[in-house]
Amino acid sequence: MTENETMERGTGTEREEIAAPGWDAITAAFDALYPGQTDPLHFGCLIPWRLGGPDPLQGISVYDAGDCFHFVTYGLTDLYEKEGNDPNYSGFGYEFTLKLRKAGLEDEMAEQRGIAGILQSLARLTFEKGEQFYPNEYIYTGQETGMDARGISRLTGFITAEDEAGTIDTPNGKVDFIKLIGVTDAELKAIMAKTLRVQELAGKIGDLTDYTRESIV
Repeated sequence: MTENETMERGTGTEREEIAAPGWDAITAAFDALYPGQTDPLHFGCLIPWRLGGPDPLQGISVYDAGDCFHFVTYGLTDLYEKEGNDPNYSGFGYEFTLKLRKAGLEDEMAEQRGIAGILQSLARLTFEKGEQFYPNEYIYTGQETGMDARGISRLTGFITAEDEAGTIDTPNGKVDFIKLIGVTDAELKAIMAKTLRVQELAGKIGDLTDYTRESIV
């Protein structure tokens, strides 16, 4: 998967200054995880989904977590006024996160853009098909090539887990942060065959999406 051409690289400050309590709550949660990173790398969409744009997420921020890049999405929840019908949760109730290991990345920008594209594609499943995502699930894509920009990684899909940001309260309702962890086709097939559990796999491989990792199956 590659990033849609309407996504552009920028910073978190490059958006119109309007009341966005949902957006600000997400940013505050990650500011708490990464003090001092007030201007992380940010991918924003040129044409919002509601105006006919192809990208459902309004933004994706990327924080420097030392040995990895920590991505968080903006757009699966109510970023501005309350729109969702659930009185307890904001929008669809969750935002995606992903931690991409830096080691082995020959072109960091290309890989960051690639992850942004993948996150948009998964969010599109929720917007278009109503598919919901929860922790301790698997996402089987059916693709055989790696999800990295060069297509050579063994990682082809994901398992999900609760992100360390946890669940936050916003003026528009609760938001769960769901972490995507890249896994191999063999690992996914083992989960589907019920010879391996999602939580068991997560315990063995950790929470990083590591393009250099070999399959444990």
